[in-house]
Amino acid sequence: MKTPTTQARALVFTNARLVDPASGREAAGALLVENGVIADVAWDEPGRAGPAEAEVVDCGGRVLAPGLVDMRAFVGEPGAEHRETLKTASEAAAAGGVTTVVCMPDTDPVVDEPSIVDFLLRRARDTAVVNIHPAAALTKGLEGREMTEFGLLMEAGAVAFTDGARSVTNAQVMRRALTYARDFGALILHHTEDPDLVGSGVMNEGELASRLGLPGVPREAEIIMLERDLRLVQLTGARYHAAMVSCATSIALIERAKAEGLPVTCGVSINNLTLNESDIGDYRTFLKLSPPLRSEEDRLAVVDALARGVIDVVVSDHNPQDVETKRLPFAEAADGAIGLETMLSAGLRLVHAGHIGLARLLAAMASQPAALLGLPAGHLAAGAPADLILIDPDEPYVLDKAALHSRSKNSPFDEARLEGRVLQTFVAGRKVHDASPAS
Repeated sequence: MKTPTTQARALVFTNARLVDPASGREAAGALLVENGVIADVAWDEPGRAGPAEAEVVDCGGRVLAPGLVDMRAFVGEPGAEHRETLKTASEAAAAGGVTTVVCMPDTDPVVDEPSIVDFLLRRARDTAVVNIHPAAALTKGLEGREMTEFGLLMEAGAVAFTDGARSVTNAQVMRRALTYARDFGALILHHTEDPDLVGSGVMNEGELASRLGLPGVPREAEIIMLERDLRLVQLTGARYHAAMVSCATSIALIERAKAEGLPVTCGVSINNLTLNESDIGDYRTFLKLSPPLRSEEDRLAVVDALARGVIDVVVSDHNPQDVETKRLPFAEAADGAIGLETMLSAGLRLVHAGHIGLARLLAAMASQPAALLGLPAGHLAAGAPADLILIDPDEPYVLDKAALHSRSKNSPFDEARLEGRVLQTFVAGRKVHDASPAS
């Protein structure tokens, strides 16, 4: 990873509202950083001084928390640099408080060989300002027919296996992949959407789709694929993560699988968590997504599942698209929206509405994804990486897409009123983003 600023010998954060999502602890305090790691956390001692030579950051009572870990982002390189690059994606991530990004393998070429994993890691070291970890393809060429070499890809640095926005429809291939992953201790991330049931659908199937004259995507496209996968997990015992669930029935399936002791977790896109199908309005293509935005009833079920811990992870589902693929009729536009820079601000809507506590939200965005991936990030404790964010959870602003760091500007929150933003971001104790009033 490129060093963007000079690192002080030591850094002490004082007068902070410390939030540790891993433990759920929240209190005033101070924090000391030395040599890129957290050296000490002084709970209930906001005025604790550090070494004489330490640089002091007065947090002014604002929230200091671990940096976010985003398990699902498309970063463009290699092959789609016109949409995004590792550099621009990492800058957007830093501005949104994301200090670790898992990049998807659906690039050109596909990330299905160790050499491509190595290329991404080397390229990230040269150009990115946050931590980048590649997810490797589950099947060669994302074609759903032949497994990739999990062992070699893990040795090269892949942290998980997925076919990105594609589902493995062949149950025998999926069974073999799960069995193979179990033997390697690998994590499978799967996009649960049956492409045959999706068909030509472009939004949630229902009354609104009928009124807009758009073909719908039934919930069953997700439910049937998820139920099949859970049966295969029961058969193989492999670690399995449903990348993004979006409806109440999927939640019930996950909850039942967990109650049965299956090694199953799931995530949700920040879009499905905070928006519903009505937000599509007058055919807004920035809100054409996969899975599609669901009904308000499904959205509320997802929010409740997150609050109760049934949903483990919140992801940005960052998917930059250029104007040529979005400035089209809704049915013809590409799926996807950017989200790295707005994931936390959008999630804070739920905190302000009283649906979820701040520590729980941060757990789903930081400590739990880090634990699933086996990364040391996501908690405030001595010895942890000093990947930190300073947040003003109450600062209001209107999102201006022209000010976004991403190369593409297809944000579903364009011109939305948001409350809460990241003021400063640190990676290994180095400041990589500063939007504080004094900067």
